[in-house]
Amino acid sequence: MEELSAGPLVPAVVKPEASRAAAAADTGASAAASGDTFPASTSELDKDFLCPICMQIIKDAFLTACGHSFCYMCIITHLRNKNDCPCCGHYLTNTNLFPNILFDRLLKKTSARQISKTASPVEHFRQALQKGCDVTIKELDTLLSLLAEKKRKMEQEEAERNMQILLDFLHCLRKQKVDELKEVQTDLQFIKEDINSVEKHRMDLYRARDRYSVKLQMLDDSGGRKSWHSSVDKSSSGLISSPLNLRRGGLSSGSHTKKNDGKSQINSHGHGVQRRDAVTGSDSPHINQSGLALVRKKRVHTQFNDLQECYLQKRRHAADKPHSQQEREMSLISREGYSAGLEDFQSVLTTFTRYSRLRVIAELRHGDIFHSANIVSSIEFDRDDDLFATAGVSRRIKVFDFSAVVNEPTDAHCPVVEMSTRSKLSCLSWNKYAKNQIASSDYEGIVTVWDVTTRKSLMEYEEHEKRAWSVDFSRTDPSMLVSGSDDCKVKVWCTNQEASVLNIDMKANICCVKYNPGSGNYIAVGSADHHIHYYDLRNISRPVHVFSGHRKAVSYVKFLSNYELASASTDSTLRLWDVKENLAVRTFKGHANEKNFVGLTVSSEYIACGSETNEVFVYHKEISKPLTWHRFGSPDMDDTEDEAGSYFISAVCWKSDRPTILTANSQGTIKVLVLAA
Repeated sequence: MEELSAGPLVPAVVKPEASRAAAAADTGASAAASGDTFPASTSELDKDFLCPICMQIIKDAFLTACGHSFCYMCIITHLRNKNDCPCCGHYLTNTNLFPNILFDRLLKKTSARQISKTASPVEHFRQALQKGCDVTIKELDTLLSLLAEKKRKMEQEEAERNMQILLDFLHCLRKQKVDELKEVQTDLQFIKEDINSVEKHRMDLYRARDRYSVKLQMLDDSGGRKSWHSSVDKSSSGLISSPLNLRRGGLSSGSHTKKNDGKSQINSHGHGVQRRDAVTGSDSPHINQSGLALVRKKRVHTQFNDLQECYLQKRRHAADKPHSQQEREMSLISREGYSAGLEDFQSVLTTFTRYSRLRVIAELRHGDIFHSANIVSSIEFDRDDDLFATAGVSRRIKVFDFSAVVNEPTDAHCPVVEMSTRSKLSCLSWNKYAKNQIASSDYEGIVTVWDVTTRKSLMEYEEHEKRAWSVDFSRTDPSMLVSGSDDCKVKVWCTNQEASVLNIDMKANICCVKYNPGSGNYIAVGSADHHIHYYDLRNISRPVHVFSGHRKAVSYVKFLSNYELASASTDSTLRLWDVKENLAVRTFKGHANEKNFVGLTVSSEYIACGSETNEVFVYHKEISKPLTWHRFGSPDMDDTEDEAGSYFISAVCWKSDRPTILTANSQGTIKVLVLAA
């Protein structure tokens, strides 16, 4: 193989030498014809003047008794180690060295000739003047005038070049600014149209409110007259009160009831945590509307730049849509008078400013006296959000009644179902059709399907050779599930078969897998190679698309919708992707995640994740900065702040599309949090 590979290189080496030899022959012939006594070519001349030791032009040439010339320092240094000639090996000592005066002169003449060949006319003229060349004053004046004219011409050309560069820059800048101006003018036109639409809609709301107030007043007046006549006719019975009194009584009774409800929502866990409405997230039934409006305005100003970018992006996108599609959308919202982009942005603004904090409504400890390790690796709601299951390094799956955890004031909540496993658990996934089925993956690579009712395993799959990090049930086919492992394999299982039905071999460890909620044919795979591989299971020879952007391993992937995919990585970022257009949409930063699985959960509008600072972060999908966050406090007052800082959030889960989120940390503390205004 070496001979074959080296073979083609030989002509490339020989040809230049041959060409040089031919050129040398030609040059030698011409030199002979002209009577030149120097060597035939410059290359041969340089070669003859090189010292055989240092391969540089000889300096202070010395001749040996055997007839070879060397640099003085080179041959002296050589003779300190060996007493022979470097060229022929003849015996040689310092006494056999003689100055080569003729060779030195020849070198100096040759060097001067080479310099003269490459010197500029100015240099030749300078050398001529230095050697005393006779020049008359008239000749000098002529030379000076020529030089002055040449200088003016060069300065003119230089100025023209500078002006051209400046002009090109200004033209480019003008074009850029004109484009920016057009964009700003277009944006201003959008804003003007939207202001008019919003003002018109607001006036319609004011007029509607006035009409409702008049109608209510008329109803109150007619009701008052009827009640007055009724009270006169039936004054002896005293059984009927006026509707106004009934309303007042109802209101006071309602207020009293709500106050009692509020009192009953005080947490009795000993931590003084006030319970709140897990559906709306409101702190109190009586909300100061003006104060709430001020708070929401403050949130807008805090994130004004991101909201501005979101608004302009949606308005421009709506304007760039095809005309027919835009007409269809306009027909749907013509009653409001809004454009499609404004309608989308209003939805974003409403959902973004609705909440500003996370409040605790319940808390429990996952650990037990038999297991010191309490890290909760996974926490998931069931199909109806009635139950939630937890799993982790304690080798147990615990199922809790959510309403009991939130509403029953007990110091310790016991699971309604508890199942033991052979190994530490990494992930859980409820079957969204069969309420009693839940799948788990563990550190031994076993994927198990459990029956929560009987507390027994229905199927155990042991094909993975290493730790399985993730498992997920299909949303469209309840019998199908997928898993990913450190053995670099993605396996698709069917609960009706004992072996895997599909196998995808990859080049890096698999950290997470997820079915597309709208189709059982597509899965997203997060890998340690920093990429997300999106596969069509009908053709697994290559992924449909590989999403790149993370700088470290992708630890979680979750679908917000059929086309929106969120991912988490140990590069401390979340990313949102469009799997339909194969585009990166947005990057979210604010939490810290460099080595642990900290959890990821999504709803239609919000994304939540954990942090290695023992905090839960919530992002709105349209804004890259956190909406709010909540720090886990140490439940044990004896723990120091440094020890509390060593914990991290390990699992999170939204309750469908409600503002309620389950969170757990590495200490085994589980909190039910709710978004609040």
